[in-house]
Amino acid sequence: MFNLFKSLISGKAFPRIAELERAYLEASVSRIDLERRQREVDGGLFRRSSFDL
Repeated sequence: MFNLFKSLISGKAFPRIAELERAYLEASVSRIDLERRQREVDGGLFRRSSFDL
């Protein structure tokens, strides 16, 4: 219980947006795939609000 509380307070319970973006880019399988993923990230794939339609 204490470890859960400690991880929530430290901020390590949820990955940061930059970490999610980097992991997404690192998962590309080719240069073409990487370029497509970079355009998606630049377009706000991980930074969109949940209220955007």
